[in-house]
Amino acid sequence: MVARLVIAAPSSGSGKTTVATGLMAAFAAAGLAVSPHKVGPDYIDPGYHALATGRPGRNLDAYLCGPDLVAPLFAHGAAGCDLAVVEGVMGMYDGAAGQGELASTAHVAKLLRAPVVLVVDASSQSRSVAALVHGFASWDPEVRVAGVILNKVGSDRHEALLREALDESGVPVLGVLRRVARVSAPSRHLGLVPVAERHAEAVESVAELASRVREGCDLEGLLALARSAPALPGAAWDPASALGRSPAAPASSPVAAQAGPAPRVAVAGGAAFTFSYAEHAELLTAAGAEVVTFDPLHDEGLPEGTAGLVIGGGFPEVYAPQLSANERLREAVAELALSGAPVAAECAGLLYLTRELDGEPMCGVLDAKARMSERLTLGYREAVAVSDSVLAAAGTRMRGHEFHRTAVEPGAGASPAWGLHAPQRRVEGFVRGHVHASYLHTHWASEPGVARRFVESCAR
Repeated sequence: MVARLVIAAPSSGSGKTTVATGLMAAFAAAGLAVSPHKVGPDYIDPGYHALATGRPGRNLDAYLCGPDLVAPLFAHGAAGCDLAVVEGVMGMYDGAAGQGELASTAHVAKLLRAPVVLVVDASSQSRSVAALVHGFASWDPEVRVAGVILNKVGSDRHEALLREALDESGVPVLGVLRRVARVSAPSRHLGLVPVAERHAEAVESVAELASRVREGCDLEGLLALARSAPALPGAAWDPASALGRSPAAPASSPVAAQAGPAPRVAVAGGAAFTFSYAEHAELLTAAGAEVVTFDPLHDEGLPEGTAGLVIGGGFPEVYAPQLSANERLREAVAELALSGAPVAAECAGLLYLTRELDGEPMCGVLDAKARMSERLTLGYREAVAVSDSVLAAAGTRMRGHEFHRTAVEPGAGASPAWGLHAPQRRVEGFVRGHVHASYLHTHWASEPGVARRFVESCAR
């Protein structure tokens, strides 16, 4: 059994990331093996979590992966650790729009049977904090709100008033953090700037967060609370076993037999392409691939022997001039796609494959142009594969997530990648030969056959 805590809040902006990252770093500095997790589809916070713990930040998304996979994926990521810290998303009871508690922090806390620590922005209240905490603690009896951390407290007097009010709530105060301006992470159009873009400054920020948490929080009390979580039933998720159970997998063997060396799959990384789920690389490896990362900002060629290419999400719009200036790599990507090698691109990868991005030449694999937009596209999506591709057979149903402030014209090719059902019906993305490019972020653990199909295409 892994000790575990869920860090939640009444609303976004209360300080969940500050507290969760600081706790992870403080416990890791104390010698504990800490497993970091994030509720929802966020890619950026897990980067800070990984920096704080030295382990991959992993997402727990009950919408993308389904409720039944949340505990197994948690157990897989937390295996061998002393403690797991799970950062929530938005307000504690906010989930997928119009679907009740689905994918909310409260939902995931119940699936993990984990105690919840509520982070409250106390900057503009005193006695009212007790009513707020009481409301969140009593709303759903199945959610165990077992402690409060008060954030942005102004003074000793302010702290005394808050503690006095909470004395009668039955929910103990496990930490008090004062208002400070010196610890911050810069933001832009899609949230915090990723760790990969500001590594030195991020290291300093995380160290400062750990120091603040050590000074202001009852680490012993928090650890004791985490250790009170009961054992989770069932087995941990395993990529090889998941491939064997996938409907797209042949019945003869859990992992397709490879003739000859493992096909080499190049995965884009670096500062421009920071959005990925750790389970994707694990599934590719379990399906028989050799996974190698490369940086499109700096590497002038693809890894030698590349048989397939995966380009995930990130911020190519921020680095468009640098990506465009790396002409040799752009040509190599175009040549690989033209050769018939499988290419899977999502969001940032889609932009990189277009003719141009904000006027800067890109790889030219797709006959489309991309540009920054004032409109934020954000939300969960129900999707069905429209065209046969290297990722999915036509008719395959998956859930995904869109998160971008760019536009591609046209938005779909002659053979679209996906048909989306909400918030309005539309087709989206491109299937061209062995290229699959789309704005839609998907979590392959929900349909491991995606990884198998891709690797088999690479092997051929």
